Amino acid sequence: MKSLFEVEAYHQILSRINQLDVNTERLWGKMSAGQMAWHCQFPLKLAIKNEAKGIKGSLFIRWLYKKSMYSDRLWPKNLPTAPAFKATEEKDFETEIELLKDLVSECHALRNRKHWNPHPLFGNMTHEQWGKTQYKHLDHHLRQFGV
Repeated sequence: MKSLFEVEAYHQILSRINQLDVNTERLWGKMSAGQMAWHCQFPLKLAIKNEAKGIKGSLFIRWLYKKSMYSDRLWPKNLPTAPAFKATEEKDFETEIELLKDLVSECHALRNRKHWNPHPLFGNMTHEQWGKTQYKHLDHHLRQFGV
């Protein structure tokens, strides 16, 4: 699995984000491109700033999903989303894309960070796990929009 902390993977993600436009159609799910860009900001904020509003979990959730967060296996389509991360109203595409690109860059800039706060659902994660999880989430949603 690639990591958002790898220079090549970082540039690939930004290139794919730049291929989106307001009219890019989803291949599955319910979000528009603007809503997806808004949704993808949350895991990045969690890693960068430890913002975990609205995330609740259990040891069962941790056990069930943690390894899938950073494994090489692709996530299936239409995975459930935490209620706090669901886009219930339309989002301004241009605004959300710019914010997403800024957060992707900010997260990549932390590629040499040594200390990471525990994930609110998955507990302690290594530097490698954080980078892979960020890449995997972005990749999942960019594939959702065919880029």
